[in-house]
Amino acid sequence: MGAGTRTRNARFRACDLRDFREWPLGAAGVEDLALSSHGYPSTTEYVPVSGQPWFTSVVGRDMAVDLGTANTVVYVRGQGIVLDEPSIVAINTRTNQLLAVGGEAKRMLGRTPSHIQAIRPLKDGVIADFDMCEKMLRYFIQRVHQRRWAKPRMVICIPSGVTGVERRAVQEAAEFAGARKPALVIEEPMAAAIGAGLPVHEPAGNMIVDIGGGTTEVAVISLGGIVASESSRIAGDEFDAAILAFMKREYSLALGERTAEEVKTKLATAYPLEEELYAEIRGRDLVTGLPKTVVVSTGEIREAVEEPVAAIVDAVKVTLDKTPPELAADIMERGIVLAGGGALLLGLDRVIQAETGMPTRVAQNPLYSVVLGSGYCLEQFDVLRQVLISGPSD
Repeated sequence: MGAGTRTRNARFRACDLRDFREWPLGAAGVEDLALSSHGYPSTTEYVPVSGQPWFTSVVGRDMAVDLGTANTVVYVRGQGIVLDEPSIVAINTRTNQLLAVGGEAKRMLGRTPSHIQAIRPLKDGVIADFDMCEKMLRYFIQRVHQRRWAKPRMVICIPSGVTGVERRAVQEAAEFAGARKPALVIEEPMAAAIGAGLPVHEPAGNMIVDIGGGTTEVAVISLGGIVASESSRIAGDEFDAAILAFMKREYSLALGERTAEEVKTKLATAYPLEEELYAEIRGRDLVTGLPKTVVVSTGEIREAVEEPVAAIVDAVKVTLDKTPPELAADIMERGIVLAGGGALLLGLDRVIQAETGMPTRVAQNPLYSVVLGSGYCLEQFDVLRQVLISGPSD
């Protein structure tokens, strides 16, 4: 028996028995993860665990990454969600030097000199700038794993409507950034359904609507697979663009991206309110070129986002039209579940319910449903391996 083996055995013998309840799910029991009645993670807060097998400090802990157009969220096996940052990179165009990533880079949007650019490496759910995406992923991996030689196993979420080329680009970006080969991918609707606690392995219809920053994913899931799906490029970013266009058209007011996003989160609604709210919005007057303040109501912003909301409802209707009758009956009973940041748009569930006649609800933790679902695939890797995609032939 070598010295290394004796050392590890000595470590195990020295453990207090109470320490075993803190071991990660892969090493101890699955009871540490709060489960729903169907055996899938509930949306209650996951309690981080501290223990790790001795070799995880060398190869790196397994990671699940929700690589979104707006935000990137990282889940580490045995720890839960450890990072939530905007998917933005700031670089110096003269030296090609990376200046900032995430929240720090987002604060630079619209405020940079000519030689500094704040870039979104992803557009409509897929990689638009491969090099910047790789640098961003490498930065996030290094934030989580301090060791330079760490090669964590990684699961990345991708839209269901991507091509094989786009999927391979995501996998290569992760592998070049330091992930262990092959990088695994999971379709966002499947991950969102698992994260929302839906019984995806049962022979029954489950409908999930994942509204992200760049894409809206609608899917009907049964027996661990997607039966019918629809992927639309209308999502949170389109809400921002619609608000920008409305303010320009109605008030001759130019707004920045950050201001439009703030208006969306604070004033946008999809369904009429009992009492309309008002707020001041500051921007640049397109006629005089001077700063200008206008007062707008929630009713006006609702009118601005009416078209993107209608497009999302249409995507739900198209998916229902492609759904087999037996599964449609199940959905009529179980209802539609909304996930993603766009699900937080006030009244969107009521609009979808009114248009489709199906009961509709928002997942308990819509912002993190996707990454929690992909993280649960890591925790229960052997059980849920079938929903993961590892190579071009899968």
